[in-house]
Amino acid sequence: MIERWLEFGSDGVIPAADNTSSIDSWKWLDLQVGEGPKEVDEARALLAGFGFDPLAIDDAVSDRDLPKVDDFGDHLLVILHGLRVEGHGTYELDCFLTSSMLVTVRAEPSPAVDVMFDRVSDQHMSTPENPSELLGRLADLIGRGLQSVVEAFDDRIESLIVQALDADDELLEDLMAVRSEVVAVRRVVRPQREALDVLRHVESSLVTSVAMRRFADVFDVANRTVSGLDAARSSLAETLDTYRGAEARRATDVTMVLTVYAAVVLPLSLVAGFFGMNNQNIPGVDTDHGWIAVLVGMVVLALSSLFVFWRLGWLAPLGARGQATKGRGLTGVLRTPAQVAADARTRAPRRPRRRS
Repeated sequence: MIERWLEFGSDGVIPAADNTSSIDSWKWLDLQVGEGPKEVDEARALLAGFGFDPLAIDDAVSDRDLPKVDDFGDHLLVILHGLRVEGHGTYELDCFLTSSMLVTVRAEPSPAVDVMFDRVSDQHMSTPENPSELLGRLADLIGRGLQSVVEAFDDRIESLIVQALDADDELLEDLMAVRSEVVAVRRVVRPQREALDVLRHVESSLVTSVAMRRFADVFDVANRTVSGLDAARSSLAETLDTYRGAEARRATDVTMVLTVYAAVVLPLSLVAGFFGMNNQNIPGVDTDHGWIAVLVGMVVLALSSLFVFWRLGWLAPLGARGQATKGRGLTGVLRTPAQVAADARTRAPRRPRRRS
């Protein structure tokens, strides 16, 4: 179990060598509890010595819970989830809040805790005035870290759309990897938004008005994150539909090419089969140049078939369709009124009909 703590006074952080603690001072204690039985028992004993509720201690040390807020009167248990820097998914951060102490308990490294510890340790940075304001700053760091998932998705979705339009075979693996990360974050952001909603309206005296305003800001960030993740799920579904459509289109193009080859070869096979019969009275079978005439006829027949398919547009390059759709986006729509106005000016006016 790794322990680190800071003590705050009216003038900021109190150095560890200074033993002159004032009555208004408060502490931040950070614990990283391993999975070993010895570390778990030590953490339980330490938290029980602070007078925390046994059920709250079980939630912090043994169980893995979704974000929530539990009010035990003289202390609050606030469970938050932050984004892992290494690996996928989120980690749990259990916070015990009292009037004179903030205790954070975690089972793995927390980037938000590390950043906040460095910030409040710096004498040139503004320090929080009470534990609830420190908890609000921690929640802000954690919330903005989760919001970065939405920003990363906005950058990633462009390349996924390109892969979908090209019917890339690696799209499904990339799509499932992105979807698993979005689902993992979305699973905890919704209950965390509800926990923040409780904190911004909580009636406990442990949370000051300044901290409540901070929690209100973090709630707005969580609300935007939830909306962004919901939109991300819809975008992933649309990307998958686009991939299926592109894959079906590619299969259709392949089928069209095979159909063209079959349609060209079929009459040639008919001619070759007709003149290849073992009959004596076939026209040109007794002449030395009969095979040349048949070959020329087959070439003419093949070229005529290819010309017909070309006129039908079946032999057009596959890239020609993509090029034909350029300019039909928003810019094309914006040009439409001007084009309609030009056509209206050049169109001859209609003569009024005479009434009989």
